[in-house]
Amino acid sequence: MYISARERQILEILLKNTDEMTVKDLAKQIGVSGRTIHRDLKNVEDILGEYNLSLQKKSGVGVQITGDQTKIRELELYLFNLSHTEYMPEERQTIIFCELLETNAPVKLLGLANDLNVTIATVSADLTKLEERLQTFGLALIRRRGYGVEIEGDEGAKRRAMSSLISVYLDESEILSLTRENIQKRSTQQIHTISERLMGLVEKKKLVIVEKIVNSIVQELPFSMADSAYIGLVIHLALAVERIQKGEGITINSSYLENQKATKEYKFAEKIVAQLEQVFTINIPEAEVAYITMHLKGAKLRHDHEYLNEDTSLQVAIKTKKLIELVGDLVGLDLVANRSLFEGLVMHLKPAIYRMKQKMGISNPLLDKIKRDYAELFSIVKQAGKQVFDDFYLPDEETGYLVMHFGAAILGSRDLINFRTLVVCSSGIGTSKMLATRLQKEFPELKHIQNVSVMEFKKMKKDNYQLVISTIPIPDYESDYIVVNPFLNKDEIEKIRSFINEYKIVNSSEKNLPVMLNANVSKKSAAGLIEEMRGIQEYTRVIATILEDFELNEVSEKKTTEEILTQLCQSLYEKQKIDDVEAVVKKVLEREKLGGIGIPETRMALFHSRAPHVQQPCFVISVLQTPIKVVGMDENDMNMINFILLLSPENSSDNALEVLSYISSLLIESDENIAIFQSGDYGRIMGLLTARFDQFFTEKLKELRSVSL
Repeated sequence: MYISARERQILEILLKNTDEMTVKDLAKQIGVSGRTIHRDLKNVEDILGEYNLSLQKKSGVGVQITGDQTKIRELELYLFNLSHTEYMPEERQTIIFCELLETNAPVKLLGLANDLNVTIATVSADLTKLEERLQTFGLALIRRRGYGVEIEGDEGAKRRAMSSLISVYLDESEILSLTRENIQKRSTQQIHTISERLMGLVEKKKLVIVEKIVNSIVQELPFSMADSAYIGLVIHLALAVERIQKGEGITINSSYLENQKATKEYKFAEKIVAQLEQVFTINIPEAEVAYITMHLKGAKLRHDHEYLNEDTSLQVAIKTKKLIELVGDLVGLDLVANRSLFEGLVMHLKPAIYRMKQKMGISNPLLDKIKRDYAELFSIVKQAGKQVFDDFYLPDEETGYLVMHFGAAILGSRDLINFRTLVVCSSGIGTSKMLATRLQKEFPELKHIQNVSVMEFKKMKKDNYQLVISTIPIPDYESDYIVVNPFLNKDEIEKIRSFINEYKIVNSSEKNLPVMLNANVSKKSAAGLIEEMRGIQEYTRVIATILEDFELNEVSEKKTTEEILTQLCQSLYEKQKIDDVEAVVKKVLEREKLGGIGIPETRMALFHSRAPHVQQPCFVISVLQTPIKVVGMDENDMNMINFILLLSPENSSDNALEVLSYISSLLIESDENIAIFQSGDYGRIMGLLTARFDQFFTEKLKELRSVSL
């Protein structure tokens, strides 16, 4: 049975989407006219007939494949094993891209044409299109008559291109399964598929070995990585080993290398390199260690809270606030007060901005669907993003993730009750949030929804959850779970509804209630209760300390920054909040030299540090009669009137840092907050702190209690 490239693509799209699809949407995805799709659908129906399947057509709604699930899987397997003798233009270009990236010598157009079963003119046209893609990686295409064609550019750019191709065209769950050897061996017929061609860039055996090494090291990291970041690191390392063995090395700026050496991530990168050198018997230069460091720093951190008094986080928070304001204005909604949106974006954007500045690239497998289903919001977020992030290029893939965050906020939620759910998602925090919000909107019963990655899921206890929903297949998980699209189609909603209704019927009789209650109580261990109480105690202690010892004073004389800081630290020393004035002053000033401390579009500057000589958390504001010029976080000069000092002990707990982070975020959360903190009015500032800490503590209490149930 002959299936053309376009017919294959139509079948794959329809099989992937269980909802009806309009001819217009199909045409848009494939890049042809509606008339062409109508013509192809006749052949598609014949192909479906071979499997006793049919193409259901609903006027004004769309088309959909219907039939027995076993037959649908048979067709999927046939398409999967299909030897491609005909490729779509983008597929051809990707194959050519791979071929050129792998070789250091010019490639003849005739050879490419023969391999792809097309004319030289077609290959030439593909190369013209390919040039645009190459430019995004800083690569160039060299074409000379009688010479052939080759890619020109540095090794780092070539590796970014390889990593990007693998990330874009290979499904994350497939790579995770592949590296863990959970995937069955495929037939030799598949050697010419796009996926197999891309996996040819690096040996499967290398991927498996590298993944094991990375998995052992990341357990020691002070943060956990999302699956997408984990996969990106594994692919980068496997490519690095492959290229080093072929004699290809990267170069890096010496001053940049020294800066990387000073980071904590560099130490972990060295551990990874030591194991790679031992296993593969190769020498890995320092430049490679710096590139690995870059990947670790660019990882999507899965923390619920980023500490805004640390390094660049407050600068990110300021840009986040601007982005929320702009998008809110454009959609006609007040999104500024949405705390969940703000925190989610800060957490996502800090590593994302780092990746974009380093031109590391990012993949977003849901980009086409986001553009199609949220076209207007995508356009709005892209417009706002260009204004806020004007110092680097914001790719559509990243815009897509931002749309997910805003989409989740705009969808909103209802009052929720009683059902505990795990959402397993490997496409990033935004995907999880979007799915969680859709779930809450469709199913009010889903009160507690926790987002986890596949790796986190494998390690955690699942007994306390009634429902597991995943956007990808979960390898080696035997219990029931539901696989859905992050955007939830009608069939998936019905599937979840059926599960919930069935669960309610089984568990809702009165006689079951005492049993369920006792089971929940017994599952809470003494150690768990103690940990919960200590968490509550730590929040209470730090909040009470901040509120009791908050100071607001005036500086009437003209003084330097160092003089004001010394005066404040002397006062804190006398109150036994710090034990060494000179050491703390030095530490704060060192931090100031690392980057701007002024909060843009305000009169405030935040001086902060975690220092060994700080005994208790401190929050102090000095109002200056004579402004002092400081460098803002946007690197522009500004006049400071409100000198804000925020200190924490070096060994502060996560809970303590979270409280101080909350103060930092309050400084820039809204225009009203800014006005209060700049007012110099002790009563108004204390009133704001008291009200917001009361709200913060109540939320934390609910979180801690719900987690332990």
